[in-house]
Amino acid sequence: MGFLRIQLALVALVFLPTAYAQSTGSENLPAAPSAAKQPPAPVTGAQKPADQQAKNSVAPGSGDAGAPPVVNTPAQQTTPPPATTPASGQDDDSITIRKTVNEVNVVFTVTDKHGRYVKDLKQNDFRILDDKKSAAEIRSFRAETDLPLEAGLLIDASNSIRDRFKFEQQAAVEFLAQTIRHNYDQAFVIGFDVTPDVTQDFTDDTEKLSQGVRMLRPGGGTALYDALYFACRDKLMKSQRAGAVRKAIILLSDGDDNQSHVTREEAIDMAQRAEVVIYTISTNLTGSADHGDKVLDRIAEATGGRSYVPFQLSDVANAFSAIQEELRSQYAVSYKPADFLADGRYRSIEINAVEKGLHVRSRHGYYAPSQ
Repeated sequence: MGFLRIQLALVALVFLPTAYAQSTGSENLPAAPSAAKQPPAPVTGAQKPADQQAKNSVAPGSGDAGAPPVVNTPAQQTTPPPATTPASGQDDDSITIRKTVNEVNVVFTVTDKHGRYVKDLKQNDFRILDDKKSAAEIRSFRAETDLPLEAGLLIDASNSIRDRFKFEQQAAVEFLAQTIRHNYDQAFVIGFDVTPDVTQDFTDDTEKLSQGVRMLRPGGGTALYDALYFACRDKLMKSQRAGAVRKAIILLSDGDDNQSHVTREEAIDMAQRAEVVIYTISTNLTGSADHGDKVLDRIAEATGGRSYVPFQLSDVANAFSAIQEELRSQYAVSYKPADFLADGRYRSIEINAVEKGLHVRSRHGYYAPSQ
């Protein structure tokens, strides 16, 4: 009787929703159903000719039909691991044993009845429900200072905000300078009209980020949802940073969209898959909420962020300051869900404070991995 050599490959898949998303190739990411045609691909500032650096440019689309634009900048490109092959003379029969260790990371904010941040709470001060069931185990609980920040600054560069663009640019520059910590946090800058324009990729250099903001020039229509979808899918979801991080997008826009290939809800869905919290600052200075403000509020609320509606131009800087304070007033919890199934289904998250009168704000859920 011959001997059958069986190769056992033990693969441990640690499910941090972020880590799972980062390891998923773009070809496996969900394409937006509403994208009937391929939108123009975004371009980075470094890729544009010198005479085009001062304005947005449009490049032809690429990738699978029906998918939003995809850009792999040098910092984000990864090489897939080589396929495992049997050693010489070894039978080409193998069994792969997969073990799934499920762990969910959630960043959240707590405020009192007056809206003030509460920063001194402990693990036992909260109850966590995953898919309406108590978490099986709390793996870690910590303050935000233990977690690095990955942030995307998305600035509406369409014609509709031309008259106040320079002031908003300066407010954004000051925000980045005060928020991004050297050798710890990272951020990128995207301006968008009909296409997203990456003027500065991931960096902890606040001077480069400032230059990325100042490169932007207003002009063209508005594809807000496409820009959000791209920033979540092709930047934050594909980030290769090891360990747990807080992922956030600060969106400066009037909330109007007249060019996108994906819908608002598809952009929100992608943000949830990428574990991104979105903060929005409205550029509508009418003093009353309009349709665009309601769109921004829906995006922020669905991802666990917050929307700001300034009443005058100077309030834009105050909104950036408020976001900075919130980013420094957060908690992060890691837990093991009860009765978890790797079925690709959306699972709800609910975090409640034991003490009455406290309000917890976090993302509403996540997508389980698929086997």
